[in-house]
Amino acid sequence: MIDPADLAECRRAIEHGSRSFYAASKLLPRKIADPAMALYAFCRLADDAVDLSDAKAAAVLSLRDRLDLAYAGTPRDAAADRAFTAMIHDFDMPREYPEALLEGLAWDATERRYATLSELRDYSARVASAVGAMMCVLMRVREADALSRACDLGVAMQLTNIARDVGEDAREGRLYLPLDMMAELGVDPDAFLADPKPTPEIREITRRLLKEATRLYERSEAGISRLPLSARPGIYGARFIYAGIGRRVAKMDHDSITGRARTSGREKTALLAKSLLRTASSIVMPQSAILHARPLPEVAFLVEAGASRGGVASEGWGEGRAGAVVGILAQLEQRDRAAGRQAFSP
Repeated sequence: MIDPADLAECRRAIEHGSRSFYAASKLLPRKIADPAMALYAFCRLADDAVDLSDAKAAAVLSLRDRLDLAYAGTPRDAAADRAFTAMIHDFDMPREYPEALLEGLAWDATERRYATLSELRDYSARVASAVGAMMCVLMRVREADALSRACDLGVAMQLTNIARDVGEDAREGRLYLPLDMMAELGVDPDAFLADPKPTPEIREITRRLLKEATRLYERSEAGISRLPLSARPGIYGARFIYAGIGRRVAKMDHDSITGRARTSGREKTALLAKSLLRTASSIVMPQSAILHARPLPEVAFLVEAGASRGGVASEGWGEGRAGAVVGILAQLEQRDRAAGRQAFSP
């Protein structure tokens, strides 16, 4: 069980660091909301540790060590780590999921760029769909169809985040826009980063990302009906709030460089009310055939990890997909050592 003091600290971190999830979590039953707070607090800590650090490689390697300690049952002496470890134990959380998140953060640390929308979905699968799959586990739902739709929702949310943060990312030297779209529209990536402006071409790419997000939001709804009834309002709430951010970007003529799209408290309240109505209608509406749509190829490994393993945590970093995580972490270790040698060289 999660220690109440640790849980309270996790809740404070989420309240200030992830307001959209915090708002939606108010509609979750406590038996799901509490471990979800532990999950999101650790994920928020991980994201901030890499995003806000000048030594990104070292930050990812530190997170790897913290994850190792959590799965060993000996967490670091920090509220988020202790709560995350308790959550792992209580729900038999497959290790593949936080490993996937770690891999996505490692891609951030290496300043990876994405050639196609498919590659961007690969990234979104790791930093967002993995969290959606973990939320399914917290609800004791591990069927493949439900996991597939949860992963759709994760990718949609991440594409919305990317569309909203084009300017903020560019000013920090980060680029998530698909390179093939930029080439098609005649946009030089490095020139854009040097002087980010909301040109018609950049707005068009933003529009395309939001169009894909909208498609996946619609697909994701079929899976919400497979969740426990008491959990559906919170998940609908998250879906509507994030889609609302995308609509706000669209109303800004897809210019997310000169401004940042936000939903007000009043708008969030209205969207949460909408989620209650949608939950009520989901009880009587026939099941959509979209539920059984094949998972996106980019998220299939997440679906398999949850559905086929039945919740058994992996034994370690191993081979296969986990081996890919080992490989990129090894690259980061080499980079980190090289940076250390350079820093101390005369």
